[in-house]
Amino acid sequence: MIRISGLLVCLLLAFNGISMAQKSDSTATKKVRFTPEDRANKMSDKLDRRLNLSKEQDKDIHTINTDITRRMEELKHNTTLSKKDKMQQMKALNEERSQRFKSVLTPDQYKKWNDWEMKKKEQMEARMDKKQQKRNAR
Repeated sequence: MIRISGLLVCLLLAFNGISMAQKSDSTATKKVRFTPEDRANKMSDKLDRRLNLSKEQDKDIHTINTDITRRMEELKHNTTLSKKDKMQQMKALNEERSQRFKSVLTPDQYKKWNDWEMKKKEQMEARMDKKQQKRNAR
Protein backbone atom coordinates (compact mmCIF):
# COMPACT_ATOMS: atom_id res chain seq x y z
CA MET A 1 0.00 0.00 0.00
CA ILE A 2 2.81 2.39 0.90
CA ARG A 3 4.67 1.49 -2.28
CA ILE A 4 1.60 2.16 -4.41
CA SER A 5 0.88 5.54 -2.79
CA GLY A 6 4.59 6.45 -3.09
CA LEU A 7 4.48 5.49 -6.75
CA LEU A 8 1.34 7.57 -7.28
CA VAL A 9 2.97 10.58 -5.63
CA CYS A 10 6.00 10.21 -7.91
CA LEU A 11 3.78 9.94 -10.98
CA LEU A 12 1.77 13.00 -9.98
CA LEU A 13 4.95 15.01 -9.45
CA ALA A 14 6.28 13.89 -12.83
CA PHE A 15 3.06 14.87 -14.63
CA ASN A 16 2.99 18.18 -12.80
CA GLY A 17 6.58 18.88 -13.91
CA ILE A 18 5.73 18.02 -17.52
CA SER A 19 2.66 20.23 -17.57
CA MET A 20 4.59 23.15 -16.05
CA ALA A 21 7.34 22.73 -18.68
CA GLN A 22 4.72 22.80 -21.43
CA LYS A 23 3.18 25.97 -20.00
CA SER A 24 6.54 27.74 -19.92
CA ASP A 25 7.28 26.60 -23.49
CA SER A 26 3.98 27.98 -24.77
CA THR A 27 4.57 31.37 -23.16
CA ALA A 28 8.13 31.50 -24.48
CA THR A 29 6.96 31.05 -28.08
CA LYS A 30 4.50 33.95 -28.03
CA LYS A 31 5.65 36.73 -30.33
CA VAL A 32 5.94 40.22 -28.97
CA ARG A 33 3.78 42.47 -31.10
CA PHE A 34 5.16 45.94 -31.63
CA THR A 35 2.82 48.89 -31.98
CA PRO A 36 2.92 50.88 -35.23
CA GLU A 37 4.71 53.64 -33.30
CA ASP A 38 7.33 51.16 -32.05
CA ARG A 39 7.93 49.92 -35.60
CA ALA A 40 8.15 53.51 -36.89
CA ASN A 41 10.65 54.39 -34.15
CA LYS A 42 12.79 51.35 -34.90
CA MET A 43 12.72 52.01 -38.64
CA SER A 44 13.50 55.71 -38.21
CA ASP A 45 16.40 55.01 -35.84
CA LYS A 46 17.86 52.53 -38.32
CA LEU A 47 17.58 55.04 -41.16
CA ASP A 48 19.14 57.77 -39.02
CA ARG A 49 22.16 55.54 -38.28
CA ARG A 50 22.59 54.36 -41.87
CA LEU A 51 22.01 57.67 -43.64
CA ASN A 52 23.28 60.21 -41.09
CA LEU A 53 20.07 62.22 -41.18
CA SER A 54 19.87 65.82 -40.04
CA LYS A 55 17.54 66.59 -37.13
CA GLU A 56 14.94 67.95 -39.56
CA GLN A 57 15.21 64.90 -41.83
CA ASP A 58 14.96 62.58 -38.83
CA LYS A 59 11.77 64.31 -37.69
CA ASP A 60 10.25 64.18 -41.20
CA ILE A 61 11.23 60.52 -41.75
CA HIS A 62 9.77 59.60 -38.36
CA THR A 63 6.49 61.36 -39.25
CA ILE A 64 6.30 59.51 -42.58
CA ASN A 65 7.10 56.14 -40.98
CA THR A 66 4.53 56.65 -38.23
CA ASP A 67 1.83 57.54 -40.74
CA ILE A 68 2.58 54.62 -43.06
CA THR A 69 2.91 52.01 -40.29
CA ARG A 70 -0.38 53.10 -38.71
CA ARG A 71 -2.16 52.85 -42.04
CA MET A 72 -0.60 49.42 -42.69
CA GLU A 73 -1.77 48.24 -39.27
CA GLU A 74 -5.32 49.38 -40.11
CA LEU A 75 -5.09 47.48 -43.40
CA LYS A 76 -3.99 44.28 -41.65
CA HIS A 77 -7.05 44.38 -39.40
CA ASN A 78 -9.51 45.28 -42.16
CA THR A 79 -11.65 42.17 -42.57
CA THR A 80 -13.65 43.54 -45.49
CA LEU A 81 -10.73 43.40 -47.94
CA SER A 82 -9.49 40.30 -49.71
CA LYS A 83 -5.88 39.22 -49.23
CA LYS A 84 -5.08 40.37 -52.77
CA ASP A 85 -6.59 43.84 -52.14
CA LYS A 86 -4.64 44.17 -48.90
CA MET A 87 -1.40 43.28 -50.68
CA GLN A 88 -2.09 45.83 -53.42
CA GLN A 89 -2.83 48.55 -50.88
CA MET A 90 0.28 47.70 -48.85
CA LYS A 91 2.34 47.91 -52.02
CA ALA A 92 0.78 51.32 -52.71
CA LEU A 93 1.65 52.45 -49.17
CA ASN A 94 5.26 51.35 -49.66
CA GLU A 95 5.39 53.30 -52.92
CA GLU A 96 3.93 56.33 -51.14
CA ARG A 97 6.61 56.02 -48.45
CA SER A 98 9.26 55.90 -51.16
CA GLN A 99 7.94 59.06 -52.84
CA ARG A 100 7.67 60.90 -49.54
CA PHE A 101 11.22 59.85 -48.61
CA LYS A 102 12.42 61.17 -51.96
CA SER A 103 11.24 64.65 -50.99
CA VAL A 104 13.09 64.52 -47.63
CA LEU A 105 16.36 62.73 -48.42
CA THR A 106 19.25 63.95 -50.51
CA PRO A 107 19.74 62.06 -53.80
CA ASP A 108 22.70 60.18 -52.29
CA GLN A 109 20.74 59.24 -49.15
CA TYR A 110 17.76 58.18 -51.24
CA LYS A 111 19.98 55.96 -53.41
CA LYS A 112 21.50 54.32 -50.29
CA TRP A 113 18.05 53.75 -48.82
CA ASN A 114 16.65 52.41 -52.11
CA ASP A 115 19.62 50.04 -52.56
CA TRP A 116 19.14 48.80 -49.00
CA GLU A 117 15.41 48.22 -49.63
CA MET A 118 16.13 46.31 -52.85
CA LYS A 119 18.65 44.11 -51.04
CA LYS A 120 16.07 43.34 -48.31
CA LYS A 121 13.49 42.52 -50.98
CA GLU A 122 15.88 40.13 -52.74
CA GLN A 123 16.71 38.40 -49.44
CA MET A 124 13.02 38.01 -48.64
CA GLU A 125 12.30 36.57 -52.10
CA ALA A 126 15.19 34.11 -51.67
CA ARG A 127 13.75 32.97 -48.32
CA MET A 128 10.31 32.57 -49.88
CA ASP A 129 11.78 30.55 -52.76
CA LYS A 130 13.60 28.32 -50.29
CA LYS A 131 10.38 27.71 -48.33
CA GLN A 132 8.53 26.92 -51.56
CA GLN A 133 11.21 24.42 -52.57
CA LYS A 134 10.91 22.69 -49.19
CA ARG A 135 7.13 22.47 -49.61
CA ASN A 136 7.46 21.04 -53.11
CA ALA A 137 10.01 18.47 -51.92
CA ARG A 138 7.48 16.94 -49.49
